[in-house]
Amino acid sequence: MDSASEVVHGFPHLRTVRSALTALYRRLTADVLHADFAVSVPPADVALAADEDLYLGVQRVAHTLVQHLRLPDARVIVGFREMPEAAVVELAAGPEYFVELNPRFRDHRRDIGGALAHEVMHVYLDRLDLSFPDTGENEILTDTATAYLGAGWLLLDAFREGGGASQRFGYLTPEEFGYVVAKRALAFGENPEVWFTSPQAYEAYTEGMRMARRDAARPPLTASGRLGRHRYTRDRRRAQELFLGAAGGETGGEPGGGLTTTAAPVDGYAFEAGPPMRVSFPCPVCHQRIRVPVRGFVRARCGLCKAVLECDT
Repeated sequence: MDSASEVVHGFPHLRTVRSALTALYRRLTADVLHADFAVSVPPADVALAADEDLYLGVQRVAHTLVQHLRLPDARVIVGFREMPEAAVVELAAGPEYFVELNPRFRDHRRDIGGALAHEVMHVYLDRLDLSFPDTGENEILTDTATAYLGAGWLLLDAFREGGGASQRFGYLTPEEFGYVVAKRALAFGENPEVWFTSPQAYEAYTEGMRMARRDAARPPLTASGRLGRHRYTRDRRRAQELFLGAAGGETGGEPGGGLTTTAAPVDGYAFEAGPPMRVSFPCPVCHQRIRVPVRGFVRARCGLCKAVLECDT
C-alpha cells in the first residue's frame, strides 16, 4: 500500500469502485455480507496505547482484523522495514502471511490499523479468489472491499491535509473512501461519523455521503428530484418516438429488436424496445443493472443485493 504527500481529490475512480461493489455482492452474496460483516471494526479494538508494547500491539491489531474478516487459519506476522511504500504483504499459500510496515509507523501508532487493514484485505481477497485483471483496478477493489466490509474507515481516518504536510493511504481518493464508507453506512445502518479523529477525513466522508445519497435519488427511482424526473420524461418520450419510428421502417429497425437509447451518463438509465418497452438502471446499493417494464409505478427487487426499490417508470 502506498501513501502520498500530494492528495488527489474528487471521484476519478468511481466507475471501478461501483464495479468492485457489484463484484463483492456477486462473490459473497447479500446474506453473507449482512451476516458476517454486520458491524464494523470498533475503534477501541484497533487502537494502540502509548504505553503498549509496539510489537505486541501490532500483532494484536492484525489478529483483530483477521478475526473481523473471518480468517481463522490465517496467521499474519508483522515486521518493520525501510521501504518507499507504507506497507506490503507477501501473498503465499498460507497459513502464515508476512506484512511489513514502514518504520515511520513507530511514531504514528494511530495509523497502524489503517495500514494493516488494506494488507489483510489482500489476504482475504486472495482466499476468495476475487481480483480484477488490471493491477491498479485490483488495488481499488482492495480499498473498496476494506471500506465496505467494515475496516476501511481506518484508512480514511489516516487522511490528513494542511499545516505544510499531507497524508493519505490507499489508492482511492479521500472522497471515494468517504463514498464507500457512506454506502456501507446506508446499507448496514451504521453511524461512522463518531469514529473519525481527522477533521479532513470527516469532511471527505460527508462529501462521499452526498454522492451516495445521489445514487438513491436518480430516475426512475421515485426519490429523484424534479429536474431528474423532467429529464427522464423527456428521454422516455424520445425513446418511444425512436422505437415507433423503427417499427415503421423509418430507421431500418424492427419491433422488439433490442434498440436502446441511453440518457445522460449522470443517471445511467437506458430504454429498450418492447413490447413492452423497458428501462434498465443501476441498483443504488450494489450497482447491478435492474430491468423493469415502463408502466408507471413499479416496485423492483434487486436480484443481487435484494434491495426493494420504488420506481416511477
